[in-house]
Amino acid sequence: MSNNAKARVIGMGSYLPEKVLSNQDLEKLVDTSDEWIFSRTGMKERRIARDDEHASTMGAEAGRRALATAGKSADDVDLILVATMTPDYTSPSTAGLVQQMLSAKNAAAMDVQAMCSGYLYALTTAKAYIESGLYRCVLVVASEKMSSVVDYTDRNTCILFGDGASASVVTGEGAGLQVDTVSLGSDGSLAELIWIPGGGSRCPPSAEMLESGKHYFQMSGREVYKHAVRRMASTAQTCLDTAGVTADQISWVVPHQANLRIMEAITKSFVIPSERVYKTVHKYGNTSASGVAIALDDLTREHALSAGERVLLIAFGGGLTWGAMVLKQVEG
Repeated sequence: MSNNAKARVIGMGSYLPEKVLSNQDLEKLVDTSDEWIFSRTGMKERRIARDDEHASTMGAEAGRRALATAGKSADDVDLILVATMTPDYTSPSTAGLVQQMLSAKNAAAMDVQAMCSGYLYALTTAKAYIESGLYRCVLVVASEKMSSVVDYTDRNTCILFGDGASASVVTGEGAGLQVDTVSLGSDGSLAELIWIPGGGSRCPPSAEMLESGKHYFQMSGREVYKHAVRRMASTAQTCLDTAGVTADQISWVVPHQANLRIMEAITKSFVIPSERVYKTVHKYGNTSASGVAIALDDLTREHALSAGERVLLIAFGGGLTWGAMVLKQVEG
């Protein structure tokens, strides 16, 4: 592989649990309605993992599918990166568990935690490893079991989230989506807008912690909406400027699948036709770190991209974190 190698995604694969949680199902759990949920979020249903399905098992299955698509074996993988905010354990890493499940005996493994921006952060890390020449084949996995941290008595959050995983094989050669430009950002001063306050070393597990519900995902919805729209639009523009392209040169925009209203607001800021914004939020809900990855995999299976076509990825999550990325379809 040349030292001038440019990182590209040469194969993807996703895994969605079989169980469907519809808006009608949620009507039985909390004071809400199908019309209320859909009008505010664009969601109709989401997938929920079984008790024996975890971030690791879903991620490993997505990884197997991605490797098969890329024509690679587990032995080819040098590094496994798992983006997740719902790891199997605080320690060890979920990436280590995925490595064992795939029998990827030549691979190093580590987790990346950037909440809903996790896939972009992990893909950027893979790009750095590939283009530095340190590794030749990186498996990026984004896997979330959000149902394990959602309070199903809180109608403001339980309607939003689903479970699922997606994986991408990243190398420096071959046909695929080349990672051209990246723009990432964060603001830790606003961490409490989206967080899980309990369970870490600052607020360790205890009966009191559980009783107070601090082990559940918590979000200040209105504030998050304002920051999400502004940060996603800004980082996307920075990424386009760095790439030297304009919005009309982008074939598809794949935003974080958090909320239809957020996606529509971003679309307006770039004057991008809604039909060029790829959406899976109606069928999968918000799957946090895996949302953009699942949508990108879905897009490439539904629409064959020609050489030179560009895709813009945009994400926003807790931390706060955000990011954008321009991918370009290239031949091998």
